[in-house]
Amino acid sequence: MRHWQDFLKDEAGTQALGMALARVLAPGLSIHLHGDLGAGKTFLTRALLHAAGYTGRVKSPTYTLVEPYTISLAGQMVELLHFDLYRMGSPEEFIDAGFREHFGTGKICVIEWPEQATGVLPAADIDIFLNAKGEGREVELRAHSDLGASCLEKLHLSPNL
Repeated sequence: MRHWQDFLKDEAGTQALGMALARVLAPGLSIHLHGDLGAGKTFLTRALLHAAGYTGRVKSPTYTLVEPYTISLAGQMVELLHFDLYRMGSPEEFIDAGFREHFGTGKICVIEWPEQATGVLPAADIDIFLNAKGEGREVELRAHSDLGASCLEKLHLSPNL
């Protein structure tokens, strides 16, 4: 599967999506999160991390730009990096911060506001688009690589989670 979309009727639906994504994470995966302020990008990432076994506080990396977390995937410890590029002034700041070195290394990278690093951010394996609508969210997932497609194939998502 390379594409999936639905309407998540409430936060529980977004949390269920995060939980489903946690079950299919793979080392080296890059997920780009798209959506306006308040669309649920950080909420989704928090749900994903907790479902992946992270028990600590999950902070929004709005001011730090990146927060690292260690999770266990099939008994293997993997670093998940949660980026929030909202406050970056230019794509060059992404390069200057040395963030590119984290991609393609077996780490999982989840990036909010990837458009802030257009042209320098490595391509997404999965793009997730969130659009707030009333109490719910429209959601669309698109895989752009074999790794991304493999993850989406394993998701077992049901309509309206």
